Amino acid sequence: MLIAALVFAGLAALVHVYIFVLETLRWEAPRTRQIFGTSEQDARITRPLAANQGVYNLMLAIVTAAGIALAFPSPAAGTALLLAGTGSMLGAALYLAATDRTKLRPATTQGLFPLLAVLFTLLALALG
Repeated sequence: MLIAALVFAGLAALVHVYIFVLETLRWEAPRTRQIFGTSEQDARITRPLAANQGVYNLMLAIVTAAGIALAFPSPAAGTALLLAGTGSMLGAALYLAATDRTKLRPATTQGLFPLLAVLFTLLALALG
């Protein structure tokens, strides 16, 4: 179960690094604007907000990666970091889905791997 949790946590971290790149480095690019449904003017105005959000996504990925790295040498710390990182990712995805039904697809993209990582981590803990 732990290996599955680590794989899904790794995938979740990669998705969040990709989101960081979009929100922080490529926010005004035409393809990114298409993904997020923003106009050129809106992207220019919201760039600082998007960059800030992108950094949050990167931090979640880093916490999750640290949990993966510590999973075997320090299982308690690794598990805590895995659940903090992927649980926060999942919480953000659930919030997005609950507050804007038009964003169910991005919420699913953002939340599926974290959901599976949380579930498999909890199963690994339960099965000892």
